[in-house]
Amino acid sequence: MMVRAHILVSGRVQGVFFRSEISYEAEKRGVKGWVRNLPDGRVEAVFEGEEENVKEIIEFCKRGPPGAKVTKVDVTQENYTGKIRRFETRYG
Repeated sequence: MMVRAHILVSGRVQGVFFRSEISYEAEKRGVKGWVRNLPDGRVEAVFEGEEENVKEIIEFCKRGPPGAKVTKVDVTQENYTGKIRRFETRYG
């Protein structure tokens, strides 16, 4: 089943290659979407893909890469759109 998840990750998640690691994990699993840093220090991401693959990336986000200290992950399930064609890192 195809799903969509919108997440917000809190903690020490900027400056520790969090976005690049999420991009790698998403591309490895064929998940589409995007990731970006927020001005308040959190990381925001949207994932679309097979349910199991999206769940695996969310589990990764709960740990993060070495150097990260994740304190909270908010996950909102949204309606799958199928409009996203690839995974990208957003800046600014």
